[in-house]
Amino acid sequence: MYEPRTYRHWIKDKDLISVNVAVKETDLYIRASTNLKRKALKLVLKYRNTLEGYIERHPTFLTSLGIFPVEEDAPRIVKSMAESAAKVGVGPMASVAGAIAEFVGNELLVFSPEIIVENGGDIYLKSLKKRLIGIYAGKSSLTGKIGLEINKEDTPLGICTSSGTVGHSLSYGKADAVIVLSKSVALADAAATAIGNLIKQPDDISNGLEFAKGIDELLGVIIIEDDKIGLWGEVKICQMSV
Repeated sequence: MYEPRTYRHWIKDKDLISVNVAVKETDLYIRASTNLKRKALKLVLKYRNTLEGYIERHPTFLTSLGIFPVEEDAPRIVKSMAESAAKVGVGPMASVAGAIAEFVGNELLVFSPEIIVENGGDIYLKSLKKRLIGIYAGKSSLTGKIGLEINKEDTPLGICTSSGTVGHSLSYGKADAVIVLSKSVALADAAATAIGNLIKQPDDISNGLEFAKGIDELLGVIIIEDDKIGLWGEVKICQMSV
């Protein structure tokens, strides 16, 4: 989770209505064609209650740093987190921010044809037009200078960021930003963590990209360490100003 949250204004979307929904550690910034604050709050409470209830019954789900098998009848969000994390070899909570953004965003689509849900740097995006998303990479010289161009036909899409130098999320690496694109926001979140763990210095960028290529369902990856950047997959970088 990044502070300060100046990056929240880096998606160019003046045509949408913005609201904040915060419950405990969950802090969503939601943009839509109408004010969905009350509906979003109900959804956040629903999914948080589901996760908290599951963790009460299975405490190691919260602390596991590796593959965590779940029951066949586990709640959908729990299964999504566990399965996504297992694909990249990290613990299920590495995908929690992306999973909540995804599940809330999917349900809000009933009320708005366009939805952007951002949760600690992890984004669920459904758009009817091209969107530009600024890239926040901490103290890297690239912060604020480049962005992602996302076409409407590529959405809904998950765009998740992990950093070893910014925020409080657990990372064993030192990347300023690892940005992952996938149709599954939970998978993008878990993969960003797993790839970020590999980046200790700029020379590790190529290893991170090779690892990403072996993960099914990833669409693209950006790795930034200092002033170095590595790209793979369906990513279109553009220059931008904040």
